[in-house]
Amino acid sequence: MNTGRILLIEDDPGIRKFLRVALEAQGFTMEEEASGKSGIARAATAQPDLVVLDLGLPDMDGKAVIARIREWSQVPILILSVRQSEDEKVAALDAGANDYVVKPFGIAEMLARVRALLRSASGGAAAETEILRGDLRIDLARHEVALAGEPVKLTRKEFDLLALLARNAGRIVTHRQLLADVWGPAHEHDLQYLRVFIGRLRAKLGDDPASPRFILNEPGVGYRFLD
Repeated sequence: MNTGRILLIEDDPGIRKFLRVALEAQGFTMEEEASGKSGIARAATAQPDLVVLDLGLPDMDGKAVIARIREWSQVPILILSVRQSEDEKVAALDAGANDYVVKPFGIAEMLARVRALLRSASGGAAAETEILRGDLRIDLARHEVALAGEPVKLTRKEFDLLALLARNAGRIVTHRQLLADVWGPAHEHDLQYLRVFIGRLRAKLGDDPASPRFILNEPGVGYRFLD
């Protein structure tokens, strides 16, 4: 069974009930609020392990809720919204959200995203000097990568890109975040540059973009390292 306290900020009572039943059945403790202001207040007092947030709240936009929570907390935030546009997804992730699920959604996918965010928040990957994902081993201290026991030769930028994605396994990392962190703020909009390096990484890891084992493309938004 899972453990952890989840705060759901959602104004639709039907979705609240559906998620409460599904998540409590998995062992999670649920807190609920129907507005942005009350959700912010509950986030401060309940100390949740994860916030699930709707963007279309009756009193304020969800991105404003993210910004307020990020003033004092790094709690993982999972967006749940009918808004499907790339601009909305990128804006929410850049505001500080960790992942984004579009309504309607499958509960299996939703639970997988919740578990991935909670694992990342527990400090596992961030505290490791070595990341293991299946037969892929990433040695962060030695800057070495091995696949099925065989060394994979990466350039420094390729390694930095892979390590950044792997440390955030299960989360979407936006194009802007990847470019700024690996190449610097001056390259935040060099999307084609990023695509070239992702292509090189996939080739060296034998990762088929049509059926990825490691790096999943989130069209128009960024990339996710599969957890």
